[in-house]
Order: sequence, then structure tokens, then C-alpha cells
Amino acid sequence: QLQFVESGGGLVQPGGSLRLSCAAPGFTLDYYAVGWFRQAPGKEREGVSCISSSGVSTIYADSVKGRFTISRDNANGTVYLLMNDLKPEDTAIYYCAATKFRQLAPLPHTSWGQGTQVTVSS
Repeated sequence: QLQFVESGGGLVQPGGSLRLSCAAPGFTLDYYAVGWFRQAPGKEREGVSCISSSGVSTIYADSVKGRFTISRDNANGTVYLLMNDLKPEDTAIYYCAATKFRQLAPLPHTSWGQGTQVTVSS
């Protein structure tokens, strides 16, 4: 089944930046729209952003609009999330997954990977 590998997280001060990467080794990732999701302690998993298979269309949660940018390189089978002006409330484990058409929601039966930890703190 489709398995994603996330990387690029870390500890950053408020106002700083990180770039996350998402790949699915052994799969043709450009068949899929892909999204980033995050889960903070004690909270439900929420959608952050997603990008269409072609890279033309994107969706952003209101909380990250103007700060985060999603992109993809289909030749390398990688989806990126550039996070600027990070805030403490962005602290969470970030996951990527294939998404539904024009929706910031995972496909049914999504198998979540380990994710990558993003911590925003001074």
C-alpha cells in the first residue's frame, strides 16, 4: 500500500521557517493529489494544505494562508511545505497523505506514516 515518508521538521523560534518534504518511495506520486496534515497533543488531526496531482491547484487552511506554501516536484516524486513566520500554535506532528479531489481531506483507509515533529518555541 501507499506509504509516505515525511522529513524536515525540527525546533525553530517564532517567526522562523522550515521546509518539510514528503515522498512515497516505490510509488508514482504524481498520480495523486497530496496534502499535509498536523496533530498537536490533545487535539484532532487537521488539514494544513493540499496540492493537485498537476500542481496547479492548492488549498490552504485559514490559519496558514499567507505563511505556508505547498509545492511539488513530480520528477522527483516529492511534495514540499515551506512554512514561514512560524507561530507556537504551529507546533505539531506533520503528516502527508493522498487527498480527495478539491478537498483538504485524506483518502479513505489512509495509512499514516511516522510524521515529522515541528516545534515552535523561544
